[in-house]
Formats: sequence, C-alpha cells, structure tokens
Amino acid sequence: MSGSRALRLRRQAFRFIALYCVGLLLSAQDMRQVTEPVMRPVCTALTARMQQVKEDEPDTQRIQEAIDRCAPGQAVELKADRMNHAFLSGPLNLRSGVALVIDKGVTLFASRNPRDYDITPGSCGILSKAGHGCRALINGDHVDHAAVMGEGTIDGRGGEKIAGKNFSWWDLAEQARNTDKNQNCPRLIVLSHSNDFTLYKVTLRNSPNFHVYFGQGNGFTAWGVIINSPKNARNTDGIDPGSSTNVTITHCFIHAGDDQVAIKAGETGPSTHMTIAHNHFYTGHGISIGSETVGGVSAIRVSDLTIDGADNGIRIKSNSSRGGLVQDVVYEDVCIRDTKNPILMDTHYSFYGSARNLIPEFRNITLRNVTILGGGKITLDGFDPQHLLQMHFDNVIARGAAPTVQARFADIQEGPGPVNFRIPGVSIRTIKAPGPAQAGSGSCPFVPMPESQ
Repeated sequence: MSGSRALRLRRQAFRFIALYCVGLLLSAQDMRQVTEPVMRPVCTALTARMQQVKEDEPDTQRIQEAIDRCAPGQAVELKADRMNHAFLSGPLNLRSGVALVIDKGVTLFASRNPRDYDITPGSCGILSKAGHGCRALINGDHVDHAAVMGEGTIDGRGGEKIAGKNFSWWDLAEQARNTDKNQNCPRLIVLSHSNDFTLYKVTLRNSPNFHVYFGQGNGFTAWGVIINSPKNARNTDGIDPGSSTNVTITHCFIHAGDDQVAIKAGETGPSTHMTIAHNHFYTGHGISIGSETVGGVSAIRVSDLTIDGADNGIRIKSNSSRGGLVQDVVYEDVCIRDTKNPILMDTHYSFYGSARNLIPEFRNITLRNVTILGGGKITLDGFDPQHLLQMHFDNVIARGAAPTVQARFADIQEGPGPVNFRIPGVSIRTIKAPGPAQAGSGSCPFVPMPESQ
C-alpha cells in the first residue's frame, strides 16, 4: 500500500472516530425531546370529605374505582370542597394512560395501617431479613403513559405512629440500623416496567421509605416536583431510577433523609441516557449513582445543580458484591455548599452482599465548571491498580476553606480549566488536558427550599 493511500485511510478512520464520538456526546442524555408536561382533561372529579384525616373514613375504594373507569388520556382529579381538603388512602393502582391529579391545597394522606400494604399477610410494618414486605401507596406495573400531577401534596406520614404500634415508620427504620434485618416500610410511588411516566408539579413529603422508584422502564419525566422529608428520616430517597433508560429529572427541589437522586443498575439491566438538569438539592446524600451498578451505568448528564447542606454532593458508590462499569458521566455547572463530602467516588461502599467478585469500575467521569464552597472532604477511591478510577476535572474550584483530598488508584486528567487543589495519594497519575480554558460563569444560584403547603 502506498504511503499516500495509507495516510488517506488513517485520516478517514480518524474522521469516522471523531464523528462517532460526537454522536455519542449528542446522544448521551435522555434521547427524547422532553418538554414541560400539560395537564390532562378530567374524566372524574372527586371532592374531599375531610378537613382533617379520619382513619375510619378511607377514600381508597372511591379513588380506585374512578381510576379504573377513566379513559386513557384523561385524569382523575382530587379537589377541595369548601373547608374539606383531605383524602385518606391505602395502596392505589395506576392504569395505562390515566393521570391522578391532586389540586393545589389538597393533600392525599397515606394510611398508617400496615395491613393495607401487606404483600403477604403480616409482612408490612415489621423487621425481617428479606425486607420488601410492603406495597407502595401509588403503584404502577406494566402501566404506560400514566401520570401523577397537580400542585397538591401526597403525604406518607412517615413520622406518625403506625396504627396499633407505639413507633413510626421512621422509628422502625432506625430499629433496623446496625442489625441484619430490614425495615418493611411502604414507599410513596413505585413504577415497574411502566414506560413514559410523568410526575408533574406535585409535592411529595414524609415518605416512610423512598419517595419515588422507577424500575425497568423507558421514559420517565419528573418536572417541577418538590420532595420534602427530614434529614434524619432514614432511607427516604427522593427519586431512584433503576435499570431504566430515557429519564429526565428537572426543575425539582429535593430535601431528603437519603439520596436526592440515586441511579441504580442491578441484575435487571443497565441504566442509561439520563438527564438531571436545573435542580436544587438540600439536606440528603446527594446526586448518587449506585450502590447497585452490576448492570452498568452510562450516558448520564447532570447540569445546573445546586447542592446546599447535604452529607454528600457528587457521589458514585459501589463495591465488589454489586459492582459493574460506570462510564460516560458528566457533571457540569454544579455548585456545592457546606457539604461534608462534596465529591465522593467510593468503590468500597460499606453495605456488602454475599458476592465478592463483582468489581466496580468508574471510567470517563467528567466534572466541568464545579464550584465547592465550605471545604469538606474529596474522596477519589479506585478499586485497585488493575481497576483505576478515571476522572477528568475541568474548572473545578474550591472557594473559601480548602477541601481535604484523599485519593488512591486513580488516573486523573486536569484542564484545560483550572483545578485549585492538589490530588495526592497512592497510585495517582495526573495529566494536563490540552486546549484553551473555558471557565464557567462562577455564579452559584442557591435558592431557599420552597415552603410546603
């Protein structure tokens, strides 16, 4: 082969690789064209019968029958009636194409009776080895195009005493701490194998466990949602997408007792193509990936995020009992204030299962235009010399108190924007990225947590 032809083929190959990489970048978030949801026409409007919750007057059957009768594309509306603005319900089942709308000023309260949530007789409201003994308040299984909407509130009553017990759902979670058992507490919203689900404007508060879980689905949108549970309410994650694709979480405010968002990928499959943009987080455990990563996590884009007063900021966590490949993750235009662990890459996360051969690998993790205020600790923990943590820091700046940095088994690229703290540690290789620096705006748009109604 002539030299000129070889050169031409190499150029064509480089051009193909460049175009392929650009294509990956352009398609590396939610691949849908996501716009602000719109309210659906009402098929049935139910008026509240209670000013205050009365445990002997549940609305479960009335709400469920309305959902069952509603045509796809329409909504069941929960509305106030003069002084009455409260509904009480046990578990509800969504239907394909049907929205549940909670009006502004209206609250849907969760039953405190554990028997309402039992998956098997007596399985909810106890500690057990297996866990997962409770149904959620709102459930969707193989339900496409469903929604929960409106400017009202869903209150899980996690801090109130369980019916017939002298402790709350959150107390039960604390009882499980440092034992080999799990609390059996209901979640607020659980979607399984349900595509194109919409959560719009509603306030979710005081969940006994996770507020929202979306598993093994294609298409999830949370827009303008407020989630509010106390800092000490154990395992009250905000929104957890698992083994899913095409997820957008945007314009949300999340104050929780655990991860604000936790992207999981267990044995049921990968999590990929997700956009988390224009959100504000407060107390909680941060924007997390893991701990289940065995299914693989990729094509995640986090942008325009403030994290204020959390335990963790940007966190990826896993271990050798549940690890897999996490790659192509970009955090851009993020401000982190008064957070214990503003950046935490943890391949030795403390909660282990029985396996020990599922090695976590975190590769192609980019932080661009990230500002850290108030010090804290940065942890960059690769698994071992054969499974290095691979990260790129571009314009990552600490203001005020300098963070402490602990690192090992990491391959770190810096630039072209500045990084104003050193990264010492064991088996660390830091290289400078070429190109002109493009600094971010430097502004941090922190805002107060909205008041719940």
